[in-house]
Amino acid sequence: MTRRDAADLAGSAGAGAWAAFAVVAVVAGGRGTPLTVDERLLSWSLGHRPEVAVALARGLTATGTGVVPYALVALAGLFLGPTARQRAVAVALGAACLAAGQAVRTGVMELIARPRPPGPDWATYASGWSFPSGHTTTSALTAGLVIVAVLLRAPRGRTALCLAAGCWGAAVGLTRVYLGVHWFTDVLGGWLFAAGWLGMCLCGAARWLPEGLLPACGRPAPGESPAADDPPGGLGRSPSV
Repeated sequence: MTRRDAADLAGSAGAGAWAAFAVVAVVAGGRGTPLTVDERLLSWSLGHRPEVAVALARGLTATGTGVVPYALVALAGLFLGPTARQRAVAVALGAACLAAGQAVRTGVMELIARPRPPGPDWATYASGWSFPSGHTTTSALTAGLVIVAVLLRAPRGRTALCLAAGCWGAAVGLTRVYLGVHWFTDVLGGWLFAAGWLGMCLCGAARWLPEGLLPACGRPAPGESPAADDPPGGLGRSPSV
């Protein structure tokens, strides 16, 4: 896959996620009352809150904000770059993508100003408006960046690593509903926002970053053999003919 193909794919995926996000924002965020699915899932969570499950959910939801997402993005960046320069660039760009995404999400949240579920239903602390969910957006964006790093470096066991990152990102969002501080459509909006933002960032990186700053996409990490399905020359290069 060439850089232009990668940029087009990321841009198309991001645009699709943005379009879906806009629909959810209008349908859910613009209503004065929650949707039926929001009410039913909140009602279910209220009836299924044993102390152990609530404690686990609180611990998991705490990883979706603060230092943990940035630490994961930094580790992904260090893993992604085969040279010190590329590692530094990858860490900086990953952190910038995450920070800028959080800032834009906050602006969108203030613009939509959707109220949270009723306070008495909360099982953890929360602040600000409800749509899109901040913890959900941050964890999903972090998981996406980690998955991209894993796929580009193509190590052994990459499927397991990608599944672990994806499940963590999804689970953090679902804890927000379980703990009663967000409607489900807030979480859905966070997932779509993160996908749209990540697609835009990847598209920009593929189109405009100088070749020397890009990692050797599809090349295995040092000491690892190429995956069986890797094309000759790695991603971004055409096989010899």
